[in-house]
Amino acid sequence: MLRFWCTRVPINHRQKEIQVGKHITSERLDSSPGNRALDQLYYTDAEIYQREIEDIFLRSWIYAGHVSEIPQTGDWFVFELADESVIITRGKENELNALVNVCRHRGSRICLQSRGCSKRLVCRYHGWSYELDGRLSHAAYMGDGFDKSEISLKRLHVEVLEGMIYINFSDHPAPFDLLRNAMTECLLPYRLDNARVAHRQSYPIKANWKLSLENYSECYHCAPSHPEYSKGHSLARPWEHRLDLQEEVLSRAGACGLSDQEFCQINLQAEGFGADYAYERHAMWQGHVTGSEDGQPVAPLMGTISAYDGGATDFQIGPVTFALAYCDHVVIYRFTPVSLDRSECDISWLVNGDAEEGKDYDVEKLTWLWDVTTAADKRIIENNAAGVKSRFYRPGPLSIMETRTGMFIDWYLDTIGRE
Repeated sequence: MLRFWCTRVPINHRQKEIQVGKHITSERLDSSPGNRALDQLYYTDAEIYQREIEDIFLRSWIYAGHVSEIPQTGDWFVFELADESVIITRGKENELNALVNVCRHRGSRICLQSRGCSKRLVCRYHGWSYELDGRLSHAAYMGDGFDKSEISLKRLHVEVLEGMIYINFSDHPAPFDLLRNAMTECLLPYRLDNARVAHRQSYPIKANWKLSLENYSECYHCAPSHPEYSKGHSLARPWEHRLDLQEEVLSRAGACGLSDQEFCQINLQAEGFGADYAYERHAMWQGHVTGSEDGQPVAPLMGTISAYDGGATDFQIGPVTFALAYCDHVVIYRFTPVSLDRSECDISWLVNGDAEEGKDYDVEKLTWLWDVTTAADKRIIENNAAGVKSRFYRPGPLSIMETRTGMFIDWYLDTIGRE
């Protein structure tokens, strides 16, 4: 399936030296970035994987969830990334907190369920308890001289953009205003801050995270692999086959209350890394106005949108979070690593905050297209992962319909390949 990967103009093709295991190699591991797939080591080498966690995931703004998932004081949910676990809470002052799910006593996980509601966060190992903002509340039998005010759960940076909660593990993350200033105006018609999650589902994938994201970035595979998607979405065909329809849809966007802007920005500099963003509206085939089994509406119009213009919006916030915004619902995708050869695709389906399940929408109809498409992608990606492990695998050339996969590869190599 295709979503969105944007980047700057591709870097010049060049040979890089990178650390592999305990030696330096000057092989052409980059395989002509932007033109060919990645070499096998990038999917199978444990040290490269650890470098990705440090250089990409622990420095980037990553979507954790939506404010509608924790509407009341004491509500919380857990976000998982590789070996890290984070508790997102709504505190007593209605603030949002991102707390590392590691007890400050001996390191046990505190919240063992995926979500809940609590007055305090209690570690069931030795009973240490914490306030919703991470401050230590109680620790029994610690003796004289113990000062609980000096111990709190590790707090991460947390920001909210139009109801979407983003976190960053870095002590000095890129300014979130880079994202907020760029995206707010375009997203405003959807009123995502007033939306709610109608359904959320995680799809475990037996593959390195890059294979998952590479697949997501191109639609070369859509026609043969996703007939359900292809019959309604023009991105399943090369650009020249949909140009006239694209112009027609964009000409109607403004009258429907939607933005016709198109932009993308990748930030590779230290002060901006991980604050990537993009926005683009594309046409659906005639007779289709939204992403559903028959192309017809499955929920009330979002926000201030007044009518269907026959298009859909792709947007990207951060390097691993993407969304497809239809006029009547929004689908948010997040790709994260679980281990070297395991990843996860997390999907949230958002509807207008006033919509009632069973009356205004049916969850099965709402989620049908992207459930069946993601199930097919899971199979495709896992087959890809099995082949990439072969001793006979060699990276092949990319199609003209895989341009954005090439852009992702280029960005990735420029990120982890720098010394």
